[in-house]
Amino acid sequence: MALNLDGVKKILEAANAKAVEMGVKVSIAVVDARGDLLGLYRMDGARWGTANFSQGKAFASATYGQPSGALSERANLPIMQSALLQSGGRFVFHQGAMPIKEGDVTVGSCGVGGATSQQDEDIAAFGIAALG
Repeated sequence: MALNLDGVKKILEAANAKAVEMGVKVSIAVVDARGDLLGLYRMDGARWGTANFSQGKAFASATYGQPSGALSERANLPIMQSALLQSGGRFVFHQGAMPIKEGDVTVGSCGVGGATSQQDEDIAAFGIAALG
């Protein structure tokens, strides 16, 4: 399964609603399995860098098929630094993105930036859960 526009909208809208409920201003990015951007919300009042951070977290999560926070402890390894350089700096190895899976296959990721790392991850997970 590939993510379609309806699925992306569901994720973004649910994640946005969760952020509003939590009282935080974030950016929310959804990428496909290659890490290509499918959709982005930048909430009114979200800090300027949050859009890039949310995309970078989602790119890392989609690439490795893991939550971006699970990658942070390995971020300084030479192989991870090489990947960062080869990607033109697209990876953000910090908590806040969750992979979107169909069975064992990663079909994309949702990344969030702008709140605490745990809040970002919780918002991403809530958005993904809207897919059912």
